[in-house]
Amino acid sequence: MKLHSHFFNNKIVWITGASSGIGEAVAFAMNKEGAEVIASAPFVDDLEASKAKVPIPERYHIFPLDLSQSDTINPVVQKVTERFGRIDILINNAGISQRSLILDTPVQNDRTIMEVNYFGAVMLTKALLPQMIKQGGGHILCTSSMAGVFGFPLRSAYSAAKHALHGFFESLRIECHHQNIKVSIIIGGRIQTAISLNALTGDGSAWGKMDDGQKDGITPQQAAKQILRGIRQNRHEIWIGGFELLMVVFKRLFPKLNYLISRKITPT
Repeated sequence: MKLHSHFFNNKIVWITGASSGIGEAVAFAMNKEGAEVIASAPFVDDLEASKAKVPIPERYHIFPLDLSQSDTINPVVQKVTERFGRIDILINNAGISQRSLILDTPVQNDRTIMEVNYFGAVMLTKALLPQMIKQGGGHILCTSSMAGVFGFPLRSAYSAAKHALHGFFESLRIECHHQNIKVSIIIGGRIQTAISLNALTGDGSAWGKMDDGQKDGITPQQAAKQILRGIRQNRHEIWIGGFELLMVVFKRLFPKLNYLISRKITPT
């Protein structure tokens, strides 16, 4: 099979949230370009179904991991490092979203979303960081969102967790620059994934439908191309999506205008 690029060939890449959506698309793209892919998600059946579709299955390795169960992270890290010896690229992609007003969101939902979206990424990163430094460097990424740059209705906990990722990983980039640790934050716009289907409502049940904005978004495969390009170019921020990403520019350059526009957005 002809490889599209030598950049990822023989790189060892660990991706969480790899059984669907952006994570699965990135895992497939990395696999196609010759990387050894470690795919993690909570359910082994979902991971097996993904592996059945990859271009090079012998370079696709399943390690189930539920980031909501923090005590399971270090044991999985130990198994992975014993098996592979190094991780060149870590993509903290796993996450859950939300569809509920602040007044209707119990604190337990805030904690659940923060546990997966923020603490899961932080714990996995901290567990692998010493090995990356010892091996002479690596690249760590996290998947954020436009909601990680500004607040958004019905997304208070999700937005808070994504904002927290920016603070942590920007600090990591500064602290570990001299140790050849590259850090990128993926800022996603509208992507056709199942994230809204599984989003938590106020009572803890799943939202169960794809938002209209997502239906009109780019495909996960298009997002994966943008992410791989951003990794090759070592971008601090990798923007994935379409024209909706202009709102990130508005927020930074014209915060008051962004606020006025945000108030007119249909929440779903």
